[in-house]
Amino acid sequence: MKNIQIHDEYITLGQFLKIADLVSTGGETKIFLMENEIKVNDIPDNRRGKKLYKGDIVSVLGETYTIC
Repeated sequence: MKNIQIHDEYITLGQFLKIADLVSTGGETKIFLMENEIKVNDIPDNRRGKKLYKGDIVSVLGETYTIC
């Protein structure tokens, strides 16, 4: 499990993908979300604007990340 540090109240799923180095641009984010299954707290979700808060767990490409 990898930790993703945030300094604000929340980040969006799109921002998370950039911070986790899974995509490099916003355009890639849209395509990545269409082609890959992402789970937030074990619930499938592919909305770029989904808000992630401290304690949320994101699973993508066989990796698990914790927002902290």
